[in-house]
Amino acid sequence: MTFFWAFVIGGLICVVGQLLMDLTTLTPAHVMVILVVAGAILDGFGLYEPLIKFAGAGASVPITSFGNSLVHGAMAEAQKEGLVGIITGIFEVTSAGISAAIIFSFLAALVFRARG
Repeated sequence: MTFFWAFVIGGLICVVGQLLMDLTTLTPAHVMVILVVAGAILDGFGLYEPLIKFAGAGASVPITSFGNSLVHGAMAEAQKEGLVGIITGIFEVTSAGISAAIIFSFLAALVFRARG
């Protein structure tokens, strides 16, 4: 059942994004921002972690989990460090993913030739 719920929840998140692009004049970048902010808001209310526990990768893989990570890290560090912890918590939680994206993008740019 874990795989089923991961598929359903992840699919629903993607359906929401696709519907926003198909039924509105929003660009993919706008939809991405909406999904990140939605994940952040859900985590702010304490709703995203239970969703991850229920759906696993269905909730932790889509872009909404990036917003969840930002808020989750900021709130955890803010409790320990105060206001400064808000900023450091954001960087601490997301630094590995962002660093990996930069490194792999650079390596891909070395291997593949851009068309222009």
